[in-house]
Amino acid sequence: MRQIITFALVGVVNTATYYLLYLLFLRWLPYLAAHVLAFALSMVGSFFLNARFTYRTRPTWRKFLLFPLTNATNFVITTAGVYVIVDVLHAGSRFAPLLASAAAIPVTFVVSRWVML
Repeated sequence: MRQIITFALVGVVNTATYYLLYLLFLRWLPYLAAHVLAFALSMVGSFFLNARFTYRTRPTWRKFLLFPLTNATNFVITTAGVYVIVDVLHAGSRFAPLLASAAAIPVTFVVSRWVML
């Protein structure tokens, strides 16, 4: 239970980091490019926070190189969600990533736990 709560808290920090980077990059880049760049940078931070606080394990190169697999599903779901919200529903690009990311959380936890432990 501690891991799930810590994973959620790290997720809040990671989402805030992602969203701030997304808004920053959105000033100069198209929304999908801003999304991809912000996602990649926040994933690095997520790896180190989850290693230290969620799973209490030493970060290694092997885990670091496998960690993107934990976010592959998250990336596909959030990217598709951002596209649907912006281009299909015409709801605007500002809050689309926050809405789209909620659906990917449970899957990301399961895969992340497998990689980190």
